[in-house]
Amino acid sequence: MKNRSVVAVLFLACGIFAVISLPAQAQNTSLQAFNLSDVRLLDSPFKQAEQRDLAYLMAMEPDRLLAPYLQEASLPSKAEAYGNWESSGLGGHIGGHYLSALALMYASTGNPEVLERLQYMIAELKRAQAAHGNGYLGGVPDGEAIWQEIAQGNIEADLFGLNDRWVPWYNLHKTYAGLRDAYLHAGIDEARTMLIDLTDWSLQLVNGLTDEQIQTMLRTEHGGLNEVFADVAAITGDATYLELAHRFSHRLILDPLLEQEDRLTGLHANTQIPKVIGYQRVADVADSFGQTGFEAWHDAASFFWDTVVNTRTVAIGGNSVREHFHPTDDFTSMVTEPEGPETCNTYNMLRLTRMLFLAKPSGQHVDSYERALYTHILASQHPEHGCLVYFTPMRPGHYRVYSQPDKAMWCCVGSGIENHAKYGEFIYAHRGDELYVNLFIPSTLNWNEQNVRLEQRTQFPDGETTVLTVQSAASFMMKLRYPSWVRTGEMAVTINGVPQPIDAQPGDYISLDRSWQTGDEVSVTLPMHTRLEQMPDQSDYYAVLHGPIVLAAKMDPFEDEQLGFLADDSRMGHVASGPLCPPEKTPIFVSATDDFASKIEPVEGQPLTFKAPDLIEDTDRNLQLIPFFRLHDARYIVYWPHTTPEGLEERRRAWSATEQARLALEARTIDRVVPGEQQPEAEHAFKGESTEAGVHRGRHWRHARGWFSYDLTDPAQEAATLRITYSGEDRNRHFDILMNGIKVATVELDGSQGDFYSVDYPIPATALEKAVNGTLATRFEAHPGSMAGGIYDVRLLRAKDDNK
Repeated sequence: MKNRSVVAVLFLACGIFAVISLPAQAQNTSLQAFNLSDVRLLDSPFKQAEQRDLAYLMAMEPDRLLAPYLQEASLPSKAEAYGNWESSGLGGHIGGHYLSALALMYASTGNPEVLERLQYMIAELKRAQAAHGNGYLGGVPDGEAIWQEIAQGNIEADLFGLNDRWVPWYNLHKTYAGLRDAYLHAGIDEARTMLIDLTDWSLQLVNGLTDEQIQTMLRTEHGGLNEVFADVAAITGDATYLELAHRFSHRLILDPLLEQEDRLTGLHANTQIPKVIGYQRVADVADSFGQTGFEAWHDAASFFWDTVVNTRTVAIGGNSVREHFHPTDDFTSMVTEPEGPETCNTYNMLRLTRMLFLAKPSGQHVDSYERALYTHILASQHPEHGCLVYFTPMRPGHYRVYSQPDKAMWCCVGSGIENHAKYGEFIYAHRGDELYVNLFIPSTLNWNEQNVRLEQRTQFPDGETTVLTVQSAASFMMKLRYPSWVRTGEMAVTINGVPQPIDAQPGDYISLDRSWQTGDEVSVTLPMHTRLEQMPDQSDYYAVLHGPIVLAAKMDPFEDEQLGFLADDSRMGHVASGPLCPPEKTPIFVSATDDFASKIEPVEGQPLTFKAPDLIEDTDRNLQLIPFFRLHDARYIVYWPHTTPEGLEERRRAWSATEQARLALEARTIDRVVPGEQQPEAEHAFKGESTEAGVHRGRHWRHARGWFSYDLTDPAQEAATLRITYSGEDRNRHFDILMNGIKVATVELDGSQGDFYSVDYPIPATALEKAVNGTLATRFEAHPGSMAGGIYDVRLLRAKDDNK
């Protein structure tokens, strides 16, 4: 019985529903999140987002999501599987997310139709698991074959391919997490049994593998397997599963973090974040089991968080470009590339932030959480049809595209349907008789352990006050967050109209300890100010904030422009691939002084709306700044370039020269692959033998002692040139480039170049003639005893038009 009490503490500390009741003494040991079922949202942008998400969930078809699982179990499916990612190697991954989203939505709303759908999903998945007969359950294509290979120790691991399959463990992790959430948030006992059986299958699968073989396997993206295995240990009280979680913790990422070293540049961001969540979770469970040796894992997770949030995160609370961590001292790609912060990254960073806060409360954690919640997560859902965003470009003048329920099956759809189902998870927290008020979101709270009922009503962020009404008599300490964006001495608190003394500072909590009576009202005033936030690398780009809210300007469309804001079902439909905004059409802040925030003025009668006609240099000097989460279906600007009046002409000239060359290259580019990056390689049917990928001087590469290949596409038969980028530091490498089996060039890298450089190779007519449906299979093949690559960029180009 002692272990079962520990289990409940663990899950309540992580904000996950626990069926087991806690002894009174244990309730005082750690800060705990409330169950989602204890919090209900009142009308607000978050409540509206929750309801749109509910509609999105109900628009998705369970039988189509179940089809990959049933097919892999040799059972007839009741509907055709979804297309897009679900039919191109990741079958079942959205089904796992769907389980989690339904469980979260049921806990948040109590909607019986959601529970009924979740129960149906679990029942069908139970049939599939039973048909396998060994505890396995998954939609991984040809799963039985790959898992047999793994069990036998036949492991070929690349960044995103394991034995030539696309991230199968990552895929399976979604099923694990979905079963866990169905049990913990919706109380479905069958899901618990299925989860344990599936974990036992993994135990048996890797039983004969060495730790070195498992670490090799973990080179491939695998989600947060260490987290869910630690969760199973906590659910069962069985440390065997904790050992499995330990074995599935990737040391290549963990070891530098244990030494407080940042080696993240160039790594695929959302591959790493779930691993770190797992490090924290393994350490938490180990602590509860009385195991030693994991204390430094807490510090490693905190160091990762500090590094990502404080040196790699932009104003909206997101991070990464083209899904990868960029250098901390150079955010150039953030304002030039159209593939900005990924929603999945922020989904996982919020999970990590919440875990770290509950372990060691900090106002900085809540400030970060609040910023990302309002400006990235809330903004990632369309306010009318509820469709979801993958990339949020920070490039001035670009735009976003949105999913459609029947077409888009991206990872950010999976995390997205979860995001908007759990807004109540962090508004409040508690420890003993202390109630933490973290976020200012209209809601009600049932704190059953203390018999406390609380209601929070506010127009925030449109208003600067929130009112908390105690609806039941009780004695407890209310701890009100003093946000860092409120200036020292400006936050005000009254109880039943009586001003209260405040001795806390921004970033702290204000403590109100008293015997509360039914109807007591706590009114909190939170003055907000407009300020600028410079790009983290201190380059001349600025975001505008009012309080915690990031503001942005909606730009008019270009002449005769018809942008598509709804993504199609193509493999890369999540990328806003329309024309980039040229320099001459990009608004810019022009000011002779550093104090140019004072030129940003509120628009009378319009909440959270601002103008700056004396600051903005643009064809439309009347651009208005509004909350980014309210800006949709348009080009926009979040980060504003800045210069002085004297420097304007030179800034425009230099910027224009750089961008015009970039735009000209983009105009010539028919197809492109960045070797070593997940999405481009997956999109271009990457294959290879004895090949590796990595990062050098901030750029991704791939090389091979054997070969590797990509399928480039030339739909209009325009291809004339293959442009390959190399590093001047590579030497003594000899290889051939072939296209559709025809030799394009024999390459010798001799180290004579001092930097990155590109070489253009004419494409033989015979290679073009052999193209089927415009496909040009491009292969890099090493000579015996040598190496092919490194290859840093592959572009298929049209002939240059000298008249342009």
